[in-house]
Amino acid sequence: MNYRTYSRSRAVLMTVAAFALLTGGSTFTYVAVRHSATDPIELSLGAQAAGPSSSGYSYRRLTAPDRTQMVDAKGKTVAIMTDGARTVHISGPQRNFAEPRFTKAKVPAEFWVRLAPREWRAGAEKEKWFTDWFAKARKDRSPDVLAVAREYTYVALPKKDAKGRQYSGDAAFGPLSDIDPDGRAENSDFYDYLGVSWEFPDKKEKPTASHIRSLDCSGFLRMVYGYRMGYPLLGTNNAGPGLPRRATAMASVGPGTLLMPNTGMRARELDRLLPGDLLFFNAGPVQGANIEHSGMYLGVDDRGHHRFISSRTTANGPTMGDLGGESILDGTGYWALRWRTARRI
Repeated sequence: MNYRTYSRSRAVLMTVAAFALLTGGSTFTYVAVRHSATDPIELSLGAQAAGPSSSGYSYRRLTAPDRTQMVDAKGKTVAIMTDGARTVHISGPQRNFAEPRFTKAKVPAEFWVRLAPREWRAGAEKEKWFTDWFAKARKDRSPDVLAVAREYTYVALPKKDAKGRQYSGDAAFGPLSDIDPDGRAENSDFYDYLGVSWEFPDKKEKPTASHIRSLDCSGFLRMVYGYRMGYPLLGTNNAGPGLPRRATAMASVGPGTLLMPNTGMRARELDRLLPGDLLFFNAGPVQGANIEHSGMYLGVDDRGHHRFISSRTTANGPTMGDLGGESILDGTGYWALRWRTARRI
């Protein structure tokens, strides 16, 4: 019996979710890259500095991946927009993510991850759709992608909509299973958690009663980005205008920008990651390019490690903790060695 399952009966007595969302803390070192306002420096190979816009911001084009960095008059990063992706990383008040039940590490975060109404392309900073959207997004303090993700971790308090339907709160991975090698069944999508039928553009689905309040690894990502944040979803694993169902399809034919190729070997391009990126792992018995697990990058924790969150069987649900392997991409741990690729949607 894993620690999470053993303790679940006491969850109603706890008033604070272990994956706390706090404010304050020390400066987040991987976000605010500071430069001289009078003599801006290149941030990466091929970077090109542009003059100030009418809004007072300047824009730099960066590579690997191709993206646009918005900076203020002091050279501080204001936002990052990646070509082919809708996720926009906006600097804001720092938050600290934690899950003390399963790790002592904390992840300080200054980036707020939002979904723009369109995929980014070079030069879009001059277009009205972006300027109108960004003016509102920079002031928005409603839950972003990272905050929504923590709403499904251990003992996260339930929230209900106007119809009384629970849409967030502690999620299990799936029901116990005698045939699954990890002891818990997969195939728990967001509509299973909600207990509602769903019609995708390419398929209709009904929830499975035993999977209610459960999210497997890809179902967790679809709940956060799809149901909660409004990113289009597909019901199958085919390429199309939306996020596919399974982790392997997200990695190979999913939307957005692939951050590094899947060579079948351990991915090492940590400097290309930003919070909210989707991560893909080989977690099966046969090593190589196969993808069997997915998660979300959170950032560099207070111990200097690149930490992620994912839903997995050992913790019986979403966790950024170290039960069943450290949730970090660097080092020589289980997940670090099996990380294969990443995508920004």
